Amino acid sequence: MLIDNVTIKVTAGKGGDGAAAFNKIKMALGPTGGSGGKGGDVYLEAVADLGALRRFRVKKSFRAENGLNGRDSFRDGHDGKDLVLLVPRGTIARNIETGERVEMTTVGEHVLAARGGKGGKGNFHFRSPTNTSPKEFQRGLEGEQCSLELELKLIADIGLIGFPNIGKSSFLNEITNAQSKVANYRFTTLEPHLGSYYGLIIADIPGLIEGASSGKGLGVKFLRHIERTRVLFHFIDADSKDPLADYQTIRRELGAHNKLLLDKPEYIIISRADTASDEIISEITKTLTPLGKEIMPISIHDPDRMAEAKKLLDRLLKKL
Repeated sequence: MLIDNVTIKVTAGKGGDGAAAFNKIKMALGPTGGSGGKGGDVYLEAVADLGALRRFRVKKSFRAENGLNGRDSFRDGHDGKDLVLLVPRGTIARNIETGERVEMTTVGEHVLAARGGKGGKGNFHFRSPTNTSPKEFQRGLEGEQCSLELELKLIADIGLIGFPNIGKSSFLNEITNAQSKVANYRFTTLEPHLGSYYGLIIADIPGLIEGASSGKGLGVKFLRHIERTRVLFHFIDADSKDPLADYQTIRRELGAHNKLLLDKPEYIIISRADTASDEIISEITKTLTPLGKEIMPISIHDPDRMAEAKKLLDRLLKKL
């Protein structure tokens, strides 16, 4: 199951307390209390693993290590270890308290989520000509604490869109090593699947339905994943009774969610072309031609048509 939206609480480590200690060696009396160590920071790190948010499904609270207290003989406490939380590339992290947002789009990118508290000074740091035996010391400061909303938006070169059960998953499986579930009945993929065609990342976006932008069906859960795709492959079923209406329905949902989606480069894919006659395919193509999009009939059971699809992907690979 793909987890793409979670809220967690993170707490940075508390700084260690300074020490109040004195040298016990005769003729060398004086303050020797060391300072406390700094509390550990909390970082987010972007990784390629699409399922990295799964670990937050049950555990919701995370804390970095506290700094150790200072000791005698001028010994400072060790700093607390930083806590690094792994999130998928494409995650938007939002601080719920401040509203601050950061988008993590590069693998290896680090973002500071909560800063550890400073360690307190030991009494050695309070000595002076008029106060040669200070007993004062500082307590360590508390680490920062915040609630984070982590929202994953897939980053892909090509997004496959269209109604449910229209052949998107079969196409993805055929041209990549993806293992997206397929079946001959009306269902929609319940989570996005990714595949790679010689480095070209292709995302099978679960089937949209009319009213998705207002929450119907799976609603906006998957519409937001289309926002970061660079090119759209819009699938139209060769068995459709009204291919133009099907196309316009999906386009309305895209525009209602985010009008910028309508500006993305788009190719129309007539899927399962083996189930219709050449005359029907020609009629569908004629109907959709005024849209000004490149139209390509495909069938995973037709090697010639799949070869044409791969030529299109090769062109996009060079372009993107």
